[in-house]
Amino acid sequence: MTLPQRIAHIVQHGLAALHPCVYGDLTARGAVGEIAADLQKEIALLCPNRDAKEIVDEFLAALHEVRRLVETDVQAAYDGDPAATSRMEVVMAYPGLYAVTIHRLAHVLYTLKVPIVPRVMSELAHSKTGIDIHPGATIGERFFIDHGTGVVIGETTIIGRNVRLYQGVTLGGLSFDKDSNGALVKGLKRHPNIEDNVVIYANATILGGDTTIGHDSEIGGNVWIKESVPPYSRVYNKPPAPVIKKIG
Repeated sequence: MTLPQRIAHIVQHGLAALHPCVYGDLTARGAVGEIAADLQKEIALLCPNRDAKEIVDEFLAALHEVRRLVETDVQAAYDGDPAATSRMEVVMAYPGLYAVTIHRLAHVLYTLKVPIVPRVMSELAHSKTGIDIHPGATIGERFFIDHGTGVVIGETTIIGRNVRLYQGVTLGGLSFDKDSNGALVKGLKRHPNIEDNVVIYANATILGGDTTIGHDSEIGGNVWIKESVPPYSRVYNKPPAPVIKKIG
């Protein structure tokens, strides 16, 4: 079995731990045991100079908070989508929740400085949903991605609580600093900050590590933003004038 296939098993067990009635035949406790065993093997291989069991114990200790965050995400999707008939429907059928749930797990491993595994986890979610969330992104509670296809959230993005995105939104980097040899400088803040209670509509692009979208703002569809927006703002493009002609 290849490393990506083994990581896919870890993802499946993680989903079963958080949503045992939907994913897999394992009980939540059984799923946690499977995650621990599988993760410890992979971390021991990838990080031979670190204590794999200690890292896994820290990951397991974080699962309670991950579960709480995911529950708020489920509620946000149910509250925010008039088409949602139940929380169970959100868990079973919403690609945004699927991608965000995997991100919550991957982000813990990213903060524990586990290489490879969180990045592959995010790409597994990306390949299934079309939603690309780097495991380094920091995302607050009650996060809802509606529809979701084409959403991109970069590594150093910081998102507050109660934020909603629609399909095609990009939270990306504006430019990349280079060192004296022309190589890209890594580890810098490159992606925007989204404060609490912000809604970003379809295909909006927000770029740059110095860019902050102030709280309680609404960002309209198809806008291009590379400078900060104050709180309580509404940002939109001037609507084009459509040409309507009679056929025949």
